[in-house]
Amino acid sequence: MIIVNDSKFDFGSDDKKRRCVVTIGAYDGVHRGHQAVIEQVRQQAEILDARSVVVTFDRHPASVVRPESAPLLLTDLDQKLELLAATGLDATCIVRFDEASSHEAPSDFVKRVLVDGLSAKRVIIGEDFHFGYKRGGNVALLRELGPKFNFDVMPIELIARGDGVDEPVSSTAIRRALAGGQVELATQLLGRHFEVRGVVVHGDQRGSQIGFPTANIEVPKAICIPADGVYAGVLTRQDGSAHICAINLGRRPTFFEHADSSMLEAHLLDFSGDLYDEKVKLSFTHFLRGERKFENIDALKMQLKHDIEQTRAVSGV
Repeated sequence: MIIVNDSKFDFGSDDKKRRCVVTIGAYDGVHRGHQAVIEQVRQQAEILDARSVVVTFDRHPASVVRPESAPLLLTDLDQKLELLAATGLDATCIVRFDEASSHEAPSDFVKRVLVDGLSAKRVIIGEDFHFGYKRGGNVALLRELGPKFNFDVMPIELIARGDGVDEPVSSTAIRRALAGGQVELATQLLGRHFEVRGVVVHGDQRGSQIGFPTANIEVPKAICIPADGVYAGVLTRQDGSAHICAINLGRRPTFFEHADSSMLEAHLLDFSGDLYDEKVKLSFTHFLRGERKFENIDALKMQLKHDIEQTRAVSGV
């Protein structure tokens, strides 16, 4: 186990460890539902004079258990840790999840991580949470083990979406929204704009040739991206500067009959400069239109001008 964003944990000390209020999960996206659980963890930790801790994993468990159908990630590990740290938790505990640990009995996980590792006093989880080999761990098992290891269990109801849809906030619902290009809905479920991170790479300069230079952003294949289309968004550079941009995500059918994969391009408004090889963050704020093929370059250029005007309008600039 690795403890991050906290210097108060000293597993090398012989002193009795301070007890912890703990929650467990993949926490992909750190969305509004996750945030509600974490708020309960923080509140209970304050009441019990304990540390507030999230236990998460160095990779999504599904990538090991069922790699052929593992979901694309809403956040990579670095972004997830940043988001968790921003909640005010005392610490995040990262547990390595590999083939061996995927066969670990739920009771062994509880003993190893929650009891021996964190001296858990209270465990707070969503009422539908499962963990351990063949998802055999659940609220009932935790309640069974609690008296033996001197912790109690506090299940909480999942947070409703709040938009009239009878469904809780979940990473699955956010992925589904992104697959439909519904980045505004993703914003609502996440509690922030959906963001990807990647490196600006060299492209074919086609954007510059037609008067609309773009930053071509290479995002890791394991990361979820929205549906092909045109969006308004914000690109944040390594120096922290934020730039409103029009985003094109797609296969550029005006230029290519059958492209193998989608390309992510951002045209930064009122910007000139070199972004090559820079690591950037790209947030999607508004869906503008679907991708389509144009009859000629002039028709495309006219549409791009309109896309930029729309970006300015929805971004308030």
